[in-house]
Amino acid sequence: MLAALLTAQVIAAPPASAAGLSLSVGVSAARHPISPGIYGLNGGDPAFNAEIGQTVARWGGNASSRYNFKNHTYNTGSDWYFENIVADQEHSVEGMVGSNLGRGIKPVVTVPLSGWVAKDSPSSHPFACGFPATRFPQQDSFDQWDPHCGNGKLNQENLTGVPTDTSVPADAAFDGEMVSHLVDQFGTAAQGGVPIYELDNEPVLWSSTHRDVHPDPVSDDELGGKGTAAAAAIKAADPSAAVLGPSGWGYCEWVASGVDGCGPGADSAAHGGLNLSQWYLKNMKDYSDAHGGKRFLDYFDQHFYPQISGDKTPEANALRLRSIRSLWDPTYVEESWIGPSGVNAPPLQFIRTMKSWVDRYYPGTKTAITEYNWGALDDINGALAEADILGVFGREGLDLATMWGEPKPTDPGAYAFRMYRNYDGAGSRFGDVSVSATAADQGQLAVYAAQRSSDQALTVMVVNKTGGDLTSPLSVAGFDNAAAAQRFTYSPANLGAIVRGDDLPASNGHVDATYPANSITLLVLPAAGCSASLSVNGDWGTGHVATVTVTNDRRTAITGWRVSWTWPGDQRITNSWNTTLKQNAASVVASDAGWNGPIGAGGSTTFGFQATGTAPPPKLTCTPA
Repeated sequence: MLAALLTAQVIAAPPASAAGLSLSVGVSAARHPISPGIYGLNGGDPAFNAEIGQTVARWGGNASSRYNFKNHTYNTGSDWYFENIVADQEHSVEGMVGSNLGRGIKPVVTVPLSGWVAKDSPSSHPFACGFPATRFPQQDSFDQWDPHCGNGKLNQENLTGVPTDTSVPADAAFDGEMVSHLVDQFGTAAQGGVPIYELDNEPVLWSSTHRDVHPDPVSDDELGGKGTAAAAAIKAADPSAAVLGPSGWGYCEWVASGVDGCGPGADSAAHGGLNLSQWYLKNMKDYSDAHGGKRFLDYFDQHFYPQISGDKTPEANALRLRSIRSLWDPTYVEESWIGPSGVNAPPLQFIRTMKSWVDRYYPGTKTAITEYNWGALDDINGALAEADILGVFGREGLDLATMWGEPKPTDPGAYAFRMYRNYDGAGSRFGDVSVSATAADQGQLAVYAAQRSSDQALTVMVVNKTGGDLTSPLSVAGFDNAAAAQRFTYSPANLGAIVRGDDLPASNGHVDATYPANSITLLVLPAAGCSASLSVNGDWGTGHVATVTVTNDRRTAITGWRVSWTWPGDQRITNSWNTTLKQNAASVVASDAGWNGPIGAGGSTTFGFQATGTAPPPKLTCTPA
């Protein structure tokens, strides 16, 4: 990850309008599953991670590029004086994997590709380091806690290190051994072990972050060759594991090798004029084709950091919210050095571009962003940005995402995650099937919608990015709600809690709501379904006969139904008609008989049964099939 974000041109946001902006949701349109993998983190507070039901945890970053599982030692690279550090148990790969698997979180483990991993090193100062004072007595800077280790520069020029000062060679066979080691401890991916392995971290930056062992720029051929060899070794050690890569740092690495820099060059010309991402996917596909069609890359992964200032001025806050459009908007022109003021790249529409490259060069590969962070997570503006980002991830069909630089549990940014993963404090979540949602002006009032498979409720997330309250009409098509819309809001009025507001009337597909300035609001519309009522036709003490009426409460037809209840005593069903009925202990489930499953809007049907025992009226639950 780059040490700092570049400052971008800032443009003031337009003033918020007091008038509302119309919102529309179509439940039958644009339906697709939302991957639970988009709610991942690289680290963070364990209690908070458990609270939001964290799905994925990544063990990666610059230190993982030279992690040696045999001695639990890594090298800090240019992040901190190229020093070898012995990881404690908690921060070892085994500690991370065991901790996350034990909490039901899927770990992503990075394997090294640069050709070197850390050798044995003292566990305390003085450490082995890439530019020791004994070899390079004159350097621009030395570690204040370990003056033996320098920054590898003299007069701002890079020194040439000796790799064996810190490291030992490691090739694809080492990666296979690492995976086998983890399989021995935790089982294969299919058995509940490590599900995903990442092919190193930001490899085009090796010549910067790990220049003591890899000073030369990375070429297409080096990255491609090392990537396929490592992927093959991983799959040999665990055929059920997935492989993820190449995990580039940002725009320049998405489109160019280290040899080419930040645009088309000789390396691209020698590889069919393709940019680095395109050629990487094609190379993996070619390798697959040459090996019987076996898949060697499961996730196409790139990192995304907006190249903007991390300030929280009004101008910087407005730009932070606008820049999210780079993930998807084909009309958004970058306001950073990526745009006209620098390399003049076309609109990124990053996730859509990733998917288009996958479709063309390696169909079936999933997409991932294993590092991202828009900043200001300690501010409501950062929370608005994160809520918008998570909505985009779900709508655009991203398969996996893990934030780098996680919010503290009390930060506003943490509440953005809670709005999707624990909005009521009882573990309730945003829906898992994305549906169509549009706003008259997504830049002021962003909207995302999904249906929840567990109860068919419709969840609508609205982010007011303006400085004024907006009262806006929401129209919902293709959905019958059973009751009023529940409302949950996170706003500057209370930065320490998500507030349950008054329910809102919801009738005929219409909801009016006021969205406070700089707020995140979730509307939850319970789904209408069917209802069931029981009439006792005869009761003789030791047995009874009853008829159940099933009514369709929707404005549209249902195709089937299921009625369930639990007996209060030891009653047993002895006979039934017009239904398929099963009893397990005191629990009874009665389903339609096929011919009587379809019920028109407002219509009803009946079934009956005979049972032992008296007939206290059980509570019936009806669910459309």
